[in-house]
Amino acid sequence: MMQKLPKIGLPALLLGFILIVFISKSSINIGYGEAGVLFRTFGGGVVTDSPPLGEGFHIIAPWNKVYVYNVKQQEFFESGMQVLSSNGLEISLDVSVLYQPKYNELGLLHKTKGENYVNIVLIPQIRAVARSVVGRYTPEQLYSTKRDAIQIEIAEETIKNVDEQHIQVNAVLVRDVTLPVAIKEAIERKLRQEQEALEYEFRLEKAKQEAERQRIDAEGKAAANRILSASLTAKILQEKGIEATTKLSESSNAKVIIIGSGKDGLPIILGNQ
Repeated sequence: MMQKLPKIGLPALLLGFILIVFISKSSINIGYGEAGVLFRTFGGGVVTDSPPLGEGFHIIAPWNKVYVYNVKQQEFFESGMQVLSSNGLEISLDVSVLYQPKYNELGLLHKTKGENYVNIVLIPQIRAVARSVVGRYTPEQLYSTKRDAIQIEIAEETIKNVDEQHIQVNAVLVRDVTLPVAIKEAIERKLRQEQEALEYEFRLEKAKQEAERQRIDAEGKAAANRILSASLTAKILQEKGIEATTKLSESSNAKVIIIGSGKDGLPIILGNQ
């Protein structure tokens, strides 16, 4: 009996081992944010005419294979990318690309580009586009006014170029633009000089406006005086003098004595002072 047990158990053990291998080869678990491309060994190779395998557990034929891809948004960071400006000066860019494979085109991506599609497609494209776009601008524009425009142009052209290659680019971010030290210092000096010139022009314009305001004010006062002088006839002056004398005589604090009359018939007023 004891000698026969191993002979009886060996086929069962072998069968169990084969069953475990079969199950392991016939199933796959696809994790969160992933998708699988099915390769049919005896059925036409990469499956491209149906959606990829989604998250979860799947049973497949043991002779087939599944290639698992990350289909979440990912980031590729290119640091110190060397490009040339419009006048031939070397510029260094730090660029981030937010991308992901197109889910329903994952089979085509695997068949035409493969698992290394980032190095095959995305990186060469972003470098070529960055060189093309930056080459349209001067270092001064890259340093100051055109940085946002450059970022937009690189994003738009990269998206267009990879769209038919089954890759979705969500954003391109220009993290940093590094110029040669001498060029950067020259640009900063020029910008400071331009700012000082603008401030000087502003002060001159302000002084000019103030002088104009004073001139207009003086002309207005002179015109008013001319009008007033022309309106003050002898009769009006007499009437004004009489009104003033009457008000003084009615004041309890005023002691006046009217003696005769002054020039043009106006009274002469003597106070207690």
